[in-house]
Amino acid sequence: MKTCTFTVKGSPKAQKRHRHTKKGFTYDPSVNDKRDFLALMHSEAPKSPYMGAITLNVRFCMPYPKKWFRTGKFAGELKPNAPVIYTNKPDIDNMLKFIMDSGNGVIWHDDSQIWKVVVEKVYSLTPCTEICLSTEESNESN
Repeated sequence: MKTCTFTVKGSPKAQKRHRHTKKGFTYDPSVNDKRDFLALMHSEAPKSPYMGAITLNVRFCMPYPKKWFRTGKFAGELKPNAPVIYTNKPDIDNMLKFIMDSGNGVIWHDDSQIWKVVVEKVYSLTPCTEICLSTEESNESN
């Protein structure tokens, strides 16, 4: 079993819905975000995509809004009643879809290899996306 952990700094993104032009063409408005995400992850990416069944654990660390910070002399500190669980938009399934589509051909051969997913959204002082994947087979390409 191989285990690999990635941390991508910055606010997590959600997959945007595909759009259609008046002429009938379809395009992905998230293509630039995916490219930027892979550029940040490139140094930690494997030399060849993982093959076999993959278990994926993802934690989306969202930034705290300004209202949860103290003011005045204690500016920059969190209020004692600041929440940890993030229940606002973007939706967790769209954020997961963004990760799974971004990793196609780079981290894993295809996102259909992922058989188990554990996902959570939490508040954090350092916004990032933490990804831990484990696979049963060796890192081979076809």
